[in-house]
Amino acid sequence: MGSVTTKGKHLIHCLTIIGQVEGHYILPAQNKTTKYEHVIPQLVAIEEDPDIKGLIIMINTVGGDVEAGLAIAELIAGMTKPTVSLVLGGGHSIGVPLAVSAQKSFIVPSATMTIHPVRMSGLVLGVPQTFSYFEKMQDRIVQFVTDNSRIRENRFTELMMTTGELAMDVGTVLNGTDAVKEGLIDSLGGLSDALHCLYDMIDQKESEKSEK
Repeated sequence: MGSVTTKGKHLIHCLTIIGQVEGHYILPAQNKTTKYEHVIPQLVAIEEDPDIKGLIIMINTVGGDVEAGLAIAELIAGMTKPTVSLVLGGGHSIGVPLAVSAQKSFIVPSATMTIHPVRMSGLVLGVPQTFSYFEKMQDRIVQFVTDNSRIRENRFTELMMTTGELAMDVGTVLNGTDAVKEGLIDSLGGLSDALHCLYDMIDQKESEKSEK
């Protein structure tokens, strides 16, 4: 399942989002995937378990199903437990909303994040309704990312529509430093930084509880 509950300073849950985010269609067996029907119940269980004090999300994904990725991201954003994300390797495409969904986000300097418009494979009807649907789905992603990070809406859209950056696509690739500069990710850092931040958030939440 790619997750573990571990006891350090506090009992925390580590969730991995790797490979391709799988949605309503099963991907080929050779693909590394994160299945949303596995992740969603885990998130509910973490939120409801009084012993688990926080969640750290390790992200190394090429992207995947937009609606499945947004569903997971919305659940993480709606959790009351302290949450921290760490982008390792890549947080591409729908990995961007997943990375910013945590209360605090980190990225290692060597990681990259690709921001590009919504794409669809297979049969697509060349009618105005199709393009309207694409636009609405894209708006959902832009709105979620800008609501959960410090990047401005017009800047995120500008990065999404950049030409000349990607060989066969429209969009932008940001390295770890650039992702922080743009306000997409909160901080540069590795595992120890993310854990230290999560433990501090848990300590603060526990002290607030004890004061009440």
